[in-house]
Amino acid sequence: MSRLRRRCERRLKDIPVPNPFDLDVFSAALAVHRGRPLTLQPMPGLSAGAPCGLWISVPAADYVFYDPGTSRLHAEHIVLHELSHMISGHTTGIDAGPEVSDGAVGRLVPDLDPKTIDTMLGRVSYTTAQEREAEMLASLIRARSALGPATGRQPRDTLGRVADVLNFPT
Repeated sequence: MSRLRRRCERRLKDIPVPNPFDLDVFSAALAVHRGRPLTLQPMPGLSAGAPCGLWISVPAADYVFYDPGTSRLHAEHIVLHELSHMISGHTTGIDAGPEVSDGAVGRLVPDLDPKTIDTMLGRVSYTTAQEREAEMLASLIRARSALGPATGRQPRDTLGRVADVLNFPT
């Protein structure tokens, strides 16, 4: 857990996290940091049985799709998880199951030519190292803004308990 967390904290070093947290402000800062447009888009059809979030990278831009039928806080976490894949440089492995790999992209984004996709990551489980890393990083992003400017420290006990519950490896 501590190695994973330290690695995630290093990844966030140069990316400003707004306080109070604002997903649009954070996304804009990440787009500037990456030097490419980033679009967040609710997408009906992402839900249980399919990925609840999806990151698609094409040569000129990044797109994050999320389930609009969930709570605001859950939707925010889904987006942060997908943004964490970007921050971490994850580019391989579709953990979205057959729903995405067998034509769901065409159903979800019919105007997108699948040949233009550089990276596509979707999440339906937390069984891979990339998924655990993205989940940890998403939690750290949100925790940073909850601290307020006065302390500047991570609430280790809270994140440690979350990691224990999710069985993140050390």
